[in-house]
Amino acid sequence: MGVVYLVRHGQASFGAADYDQLSETGVAQSRVLGETLRARLPQVDAVVTGTLTRHRQTAEACLSALKLQTTPQRSPGFDEFDLDELIVRHSPRYADRTLLMQDIASAKEPRRAFQELFTEVVARWVSGRHDDEYTVSWPAFRDGCIRALDTLIGELGASKSALVFTSGGPITAICQDLLRIPDEHAFRLNTALANCGVTKVVYSERGRFLSTLNEHGHFEGAQRALLTYR
Repeated sequence: MGVVYLVRHGQASFGAADYDQLSETGVAQSRVLGETLRARLPQVDAVVTGTLTRHRQTAEACLSALKLQTTPQRSPGFDEFDLDELIVRHSPRYADRTLLMQDIASAKEPRRAFQELFTEVVARWVSGRHDDEYTVSWPAFRDGCIRALDTLIGELGASKSALVFTSGGPITAICQDLLRIPDEHAFRLNTALANCGVTKVVYSERGRFLSTLNEHGHFEGAQRALLTYR
């Protein structure tokens, strides 16, 4: 039986001019994950990342700690959805990104305010009532993520293992498909996905199956300060 480990990237730079960079916490999370995986994964047959900077940086720090020297393949099928577009479709005034950042920063709890906005914009996207307004609809995004997984498994062959460094959106889409979760409930999974959490998909000639979801025990106990969700 083969295995694909889907790794959500480390904490990115929330509130910074360029979100698509790991924070110091994100780099530390990636290293701890690599140290943890060293005992679990005596062999890794392939490493894949999305094309985003935070995917690459997570992979670099994790693989260094894992002591695995390899050049990851890049697959846009494991990229995150365009949250900026989703926000503007929901709230056109936020086409001015400065206004968005000001509103979030002025909230009593900025991270909570952002999460509430995130929930609203994603609910609109997955509802199916506005598909023609988006460059990529939710069904199209989900299908692209599933194709990326299928392509990887096809290239791996039987009884192989791969590490995929990706984002919460692709993990949500793949798990929704495997668990047959209705669209309106899919992003309940996303809310709980920890940075550098690991989701394990096993495959064989019988199909693909979700083995574990959002493993993050490596951030419990002495490493609990590294547990983040945004």
